Amino acid sequence: MIVFDSIVKSYGANLAVDKVSLNVAAGEIFGLVGPDGAGKTTVIRMLTGILAPTSGSLRVLEAANPEEVKDKLGYVPQRFSLYGDLTVMENIRVLGSLYGQDEGEIASRATAILSFTNLLPFKDRLADNLSGGMKQKLALAAGLMHRPLLYVLDEPTTGVDPVSRREFWRMLYKLNKEGTTVFVSTPYMDEAELCTRVAFMYNGRIVACDSPRGLRRAYPHKVLELATPGKNVKQLLADSSLLDINPFGDKYHLVAADADAAAAEVRAALNAAGVPIISLTEIPPTLEDVFVALASEVA
Repeated sequence: MIVFDSIVKSYGANLAVDKVSLNVAAGEIFGLVGPDGAGKTTVIRMLTGILAPTSGSLRVLEAANPEEVKDKLGYVPQRFSLYGDLTVMENIRVLGSLYGQDEGEIASRATAILSFTNLLPFKDRLADNLSGGMKQKLALAAGLMHRPLLYVLDEPTTGVDPVSRREFWRMLYKLNKEGTTVFVSTPYMDEAELCTRVAFMYNGRIVACDSPRGLRRAYPHKVLELATPGKNVKQLLADSSLLDINPFGDKYHLVAADADAAAAEVRAALNAAGVPIISLTEIPPTLEDVFVALASEVA
């Protein structure tokens, strides 16, 4: 479905994508994860034919040039790019016309897609008057007018509330079950967990690629979850043997080589400082733990 072979994209001396190789099979929900500036959007723009690689080769739906298969690609960019002064239905009809559909086909397809995305009750509302979550649903709906085989989405839920994010992903799952391959970039680890495979990108390179379960299983360290009202935990544990200390909400994830030895060390240090421990337990690593470690290794 998608093959990237040592793809490079440079802008003068700036190397945005550095020898990226990927192979995405039909039927996957493939996630591309990484911090801002990692190169995710550049990869997506090459995948959709907006940018040409500086070197390397790619194939999308068996074509060496994505332009040749654009009628089989759906694309949702990072920023809402539809017409704010048109209604929901008018935006959908414009997209149908651009793909050469006749009036009857546009009307039938538009009603089905707006029903699927729960936007039919808002078909006469101006796009500018939609909430952030509804705008993303409209972008999703617009990209489905031509029944794409491959749907590419660039951080589609950034800035969207959690409820709308969950609903958006339910739609992606339904599309996938109906046969659409999904390639999506996301900054959210809970969304990465929903993908069949995930590639972690950092400084223009792919540093790991596997299923979420495979990435967690390959994590080489132990993780302790610490709950404490103390505010200076990092300072108190600065001289410990812990490999890393990361805040996770109102708790801390403590990375260690030996969980039992680390737990004893943490208890001793915090008790000596008079800092209460609400809980301290070993937990399975999360994808966020994995990616923090990968970023540290390649930084």
